[in-house]
Amino acid sequence: MLEFLAEYGLFLAKTLTVLAFIVAVVGLVGSMGQKAKKHAAGHLEVRKLNKEFEGAQDSLRHVVLEPEVYKKEAKNKDKEEKKAKKERKKELKNEEAEDNTRKRLYVLDFDGDIKASAVSGLREEITAVLGLARPQDEVLVRLESPGGIVPGYGLAASQLVRIRNKKIHLTVAVDKVAASGGYMMACNADKIIAAPFAVLGSIGVIAQLPNFNRLLKKHDVDIEMHTAGEYKRTLTMFGENTEKGRQKFLEDLEDTHVLFKEFVSEQRPQLDIEKVATGEIWYGRKAVEEQLVDEIMTSDEYIMDRLEDYDIFQIKHHARVTVAEKLGLATGAMAERLLTSAQSRLAAMRFFN
Repeated sequence: MLEFLAEYGLFLAKTLTVLAFIVAVVGLVGSMGQKAKKHAAGHLEVRKLNKEFEGAQDSLRHVVLEPEVYKKEAKNKDKEEKKAKKERKKELKNEEAEDNTRKRLYVLDFDGDIKASAVSGLREEITAVLGLARPQDEVLVRLESPGGIVPGYGLAASQLVRIRNKKIHLTVAVDKVAASGGYMMACNADKIIAAPFAVLGSIGVIAQLPNFNRLLKKHDVDIEMHTAGEYKRTLTMFGENTEKGRQKFLEDLEDTHVLFKEFVSEQRPQLDIEKVATGEIWYGRKAVEEQLVDEIMTSDEYIMDRLEDYDIFQIKHHARVTVAEKLGLATGAMAERLLTSAQSRLAAMRFFN
């Protein structure tokens, strides 16, 4: 047991030393960064997915098929591509035929956290797409989010409304989850597709906070809070909450729920909103029955079905990351590795000492 404690103490000391050093370096770099001027516009990354999908398929054919069969297929493919290019050149000779060229599918990804932080990149991506998209083009948003704060997801949903307002067809694909604020975004689509076991719905509002007033009173700690306006603060973490304040808080919560239901109803009038706006969630197949979703299909299937007829582009905005932020991310990753290592060592000591 003494040997275990000694080894654990040594390891803990090393861990704390490393973390202290990293925090000091981050603080130094952060203070330097505050003095420098920061204009982080970031940049857009555009990838043509047709080539990537075709390249993957070609690599597999090259390995799986017999050499003679592969060569024959490759020759036929070249002939078809040359023929298609000639036809396209004929169309482009007439400027008015420009609208008859291949349609484009723009693919955007939204991976939402509780603050809807990804909205900053989404707004840049949508602005870029709307500057180029034509009426015959389409936008596919691969959406994953369990929801979060109302203002953040309200702004994110408004970004998708911009696409609809420009009369560009919008499809939202949910492969895993689009709940609460996530569904607030999804309902703006002309078409919603979802994987069979994707989670959708949760059209409701939740708020919770701890209250430490009794604990503070027990230790003779007084909390003073002064407000101007009867309902400036309804519930608090440290003060004594009143029934009047609690009732007002619940009224505000209900008002937010009403706004949520109205918004979803406007975007998907086919819904029985009182039936689905109970805060419940539905898996993909059941969500189709409730008309929360239009079709069971994964985003991969949707893209594959359009490879022949569309030029498919994935658009991703990358925000500029400062040195301090990079170091912060590296620190977080290192701390996580150290904690994982500590847990592994403790488990090993427990079972082998």
